[in-house]
Amino acid sequence: MSDGAGREFQRMTKHRRDRLVGGHMDWDRKPDTYKEHADRPRMPLPEPGHPGSSLDDLLRRRRSVRRFADEAVTAEDLSYILWACMGITRRGGGHEFRTAPSAGALYPVETYVAVNDVTGLAPGIYHYSIRHHALESIRKGHLGEELARAALDQGMCAKAPVAFIWTAVFERCRWKYGERAYRYVYLDAGHIAQNLALASLSLGLGSCQIAATFDDEVNELLGVDGEEESVLYMSVVGRPEKGAND
Repeated sequence: MSDGAGREFQRMTKHRRDRLVGGHMDWDRKPDTYKEHADRPRMPLPEPGHPGSSLDDLLRRRRSVRRFADEAVTAEDLSYILWACMGITRRGGGHEFRTAPSAGALYPVETYVAVNDVTGLAPGIYHYSIRHHALESIRKGHLGEELARAALDQGMCAKAPVAFIWTAVFERCRWKYGERAYRYVYLDAGHIAQNLALASLSLGLGSCQIAATFDDEVNELLGVDGEEESVLYMSVVGRPEKGAND
């Protein structure tokens, strides 16, 4: 198969230890944070309401948490978060409906968890089997330090009880959408990560989403090739340390 723009984009935007994508930030050229049409009529909106729903409370309290208490995540909480991310809500008419949307209902994103401290689970890396709502052991052992190094040396990956790692099986989306599929897989991952953030908070846990990775180092930890399947995004989850909220 010939390389297209999407594949080239995926390769050229990988961080490596010998090359970080990006460069010096020229603060004098920083784009405006907000887009506004100052020359257009502006109609003020009412203050955001307080419907009293649990969702409203979660949205108002969501923060990135980077420091975690020395406390395990329970297997029950991990199970709920995994389901909330992309679990099956119902089956019918030959279809399986999930908690998160996906372009064309193709669901190219896969979930792995790096377990540091989860009750009833040995440390290691697992793959989430959506169909069976179960974990499949990929690698055994305490791998938090390795994951932290692969995440641009972010220590929270080693200290958090559990890290979620999302990859894309690109062909699952590319066979229908071609090179545009690369846009969609990142959108899908964003939907899933937001579900995780809100589900974690509902359990009294905190999370932080991570996009800075040495892609191929994470891929090696997971045992994926980095071409047909490659890391997209990560999140760490745990009980927040007192005063840890941003």
